[in-house]
Amino acid sequence: MSTDVAIIGDRFMLTSVFEEELARVCGPQVRCRSLELPWPDEPMVHGYGDSGALDGLKEYLGDPERVVAHVAAAPVLVTHLAPLSAGMLERLPDLRLVAVTRGGPVNIDMAAARARGVTVVNAPGRNASAVAEFTLGAMLAETRNITRGHDALRQGTWRGDLYRADSVGEELSELTVGVVGYGRIGTRVVRLLRAFGAKVLVADPYVQLDPADAAAGVRLVELPELLERADVVTLHARVTAETTGFIDAAALARMKRGAVLINTARGPLVDYEALHRALASGRLRSAMLETFAVEPMPPDAPLLRLPNVTLTPHIAGASLKTVRIAARGAAEEVRRHLAGEPPLNRC
Repeated sequence: MSTDVAIIGDRFMLTSVFEEELARVCGPQVRCRSLELPWPDEPMVHGYGDSGALDGLKEYLGDPERVVAHVAAAPVLVTHLAPLSAGMLERLPDLRLVAVTRGGPVNIDMAAARARGVTVVNAPGRNASAVAEFTLGAMLAETRNITRGHDALRQGTWRGDLYRADSVGEELSELTVGVVGYGRIGTRVVRLLRAFGAKVLVADPYVQLDPADAAAGVRLVELPELLERADVVTLHARVTAETTGFIDAAALARMKRGAVLINTARGPLVDYEALHRALASGRLRSAMLETFAVEPMPPDAPLLRLPNVTLTPHIAGASLKTVRIAARGAAEEVRRHLAGEPPLNRC
């Protein structure tokens, strides 16, 4: 007898990839039915700054009525962005497992899921490699004037002055890079930086350094010291009550004059008004910002008008490898659930 699995994918996390992995791992044990959401062609809802968001949910997409109708009596849901609020869960009494193919299940009301006995699993580290590589690219773009040169050429200007000694940037091998957050992404960033020969500082009060990193000269320090000593500061922390807005005016004032800030984590970590002031005044050399508290970024956002900022539309984790890792992880969690085995990544 097969088990119904409701799949809600999108145009990044493809339903076809989920179906293929479930068929490969679970075989005839599962019977899949799929729904595709229009993300990323249509933006998700960001509960960080949207008063109309479903209670307590962040970063989701999907009409609640349509989601409930699609899941119906299926005991298993595999999704990327579909919301599950407390009210929706009440209408899905047969649901027992939700596999969320992202690092954090911010689109699920976890308290309501626990209260109803619904197991929620996620895919930690699914895009760690992709984001780490992107972060190194962001550092190179900022420290070596890649963005500035590109912007000028697109406008018909040959910036020969970018070869002046007072304009060129140092190579990573000559820089001190501060990595804030030493989780799955932060640890990969550290290892890539080691290959470039950078001096690396790490700030994360909840971890110890990997012995290989410590042996290579990576130092674990407090955040104030990291901010004061780093030429480049890159953020890889989760959004919590403790970290929301923790890169504020005071933190930015601690940073070295001429330092660079990279944020490929989450927008709410940074006070972007204070950052704008630090960049506009020339105190910071530049910033590369990949995520924002409200997405899409408003077209009148002041940061868009600064020449020393590189902005990208939350694409650091966008790689085909990310999709494959997430689909394989979800399929294995479904297999374990059907077999009565404990989940690998219970939230």
